[in-house]
Amino acid sequence: MRFLIALIFGIATGGAAAIGLLYYNPITSQSALSPLSVSDQRQFSLNYSAVADHAIVYTNDGESRMHPHPAKVLQLWEAPIRQTETLVTMLRDARNQPVGIGIKFSSRSERTRVLNGEALVDSVWYVYLPDQGTMMIAQSENYWNFLRDIVVPAHWGSGNGWKGSWHGTITNGPGALGTASVFGGSGEFLGLESEATETLTAKAYSVELGPVAMDGQLTIELPRRNDELDISTANSVSP
Repeated sequence: MRFLIALIFGIATGGAAAIGLLYYNPITSQSALSPLSVSDQRQFSLNYSAVADHAIVYTNDGESRMHPHPAKVLQLWEAPIRQTETLVTMLRDARNQPVGIGIKFSSRSERTRVLNGEALVDSVWYVYLPDQGTMMIAQSENYWNFLRDIVVPAHWGSGNGWKGSWHGTITNGPGALGTASVFGGSGEFLGLESEATETLTAKAYSVELGPVAMDGQLTIELPRRNDELDISTANSVSP
């Protein structure tokens, strides 16, 4: 019996040590600095609320923590799209004025490797800015820091939630520097090929509801050859 107790204790201790190493391992930490923050190219930002209830439409499999909005929207429960979520949201400029609509499709990635600090999601944004044009943004996202810094503490805490101030870049490729790929579709963006990043700023998270105070931002870079584009929503950064 003593050996059995020692074995169980050893397994429990080893498991706790492994979890602790995974949780606190600094090697798996992502940089909070956006790859575009050191760029000398012209950029503009589009802001949105990342709270499901603030969206025009949000839907998923209907069984996830974040509930579809509005309540009667069709759910993505079919097997091929069960791990996909769709967000339709208002996009705002740096002055918080509405400038367009964003539609985001996100699916859990089979490339996720938790031991490497990778909780990956593949997503595509379709951005429509009236009188200016359309573009698509394809990216891989890593939510490891978000899960470690917000979701896990929310479950461990006694209040079934998390409050604080968290800011992080979730874009993790496919660009070599960890940036998203941008492709212009129409209007002033026709033929555009560029880079972008997406960041999240969280202030409150609920175990039952998911994010309750969180905003997102898309930062899109315009190459020098497109400097002549007149984008009224631009939060320009001069070279």
